[in-house]
Amino acid sequence: MPPERKLAIVGYGKMGRLVEQFAPEYGFSVALKLDEFNNAAFEGVTAANFEGIDVAVDFSIPAAVAENVERMAALGVNIVLGTTGWLSELDRVKAAVERNGIGLVWSPNYSIGVNVFFRLASEAARLMASEQSYGAWAWEIHHVTKKDAPSGTLLKLVEEMRQAGFERAIDVSASRAGAHPGTHEIGFDSAADTITLRHTARSREGFARGALKAAEWLVGRRGFYEFSEVLFQ
Repeated sequence: MPPERKLAIVGYGKMGRLVEQFAPEYGFSVALKLDEFNNAAFEGVTAANFEGIDVAVDFSIPAAVAENVERMAALGVNIVLGTTGWLSELDRVKAAVERNGIGLVWSPNYSIGVNVFFRLASEAARLMASEQSYGAWAWEIHHVTKKDAPSGTLLKLVEEMRQAGFERAIDVSASRAGAHPGTHEIGFDSAADTITLRHTARSREGFARGALKAAEWLVGRRGFYEFSEVLFQ
């Protein structure tokens, strides 16, 4: 049996706790947990703390992502990045990965179902791209504490539709209420009919398991990857 690998959790909130809960099923032991109490000024990202860590899973906050990545990359630690709302720093994150020769997997959503949904949205948009009578929308709802709106997942859905050749307007909207774990929907409407595609998460478990699947895959790899490459390539 292969030796158990060591995992660091950066951002020990609801997602971090789920990652910890399921980590043993993926061959990981959680050796380090960082949060606002021991890493508020990045003081927890040290060589001593990360000694022997195989992969770090980051579900922190958008403002901390780039600095966390730069510091962990400098220590040679591979990273699964699940925080959203930081894409304005994408070039900085990619540069840190390349400069330090680490591996990083990024996704706005680690649900396997959502990543299949991205592909369905892309194919639907491709088929509808030349159908001028159809308008399009993209909508989501999440719990009231989610910090970014629209979510990274919704923005990724719209990006997939655009890359598939859908050039007309896409009405984008987001709702924040209650404790909803997340629903994402795209649709096309004409005078004749309506097509709706929807993904609804029942809990956060799928996100945690997807992140751990990515961590398992990332051990020993280098480069910047999206979760779709883990699943479909």
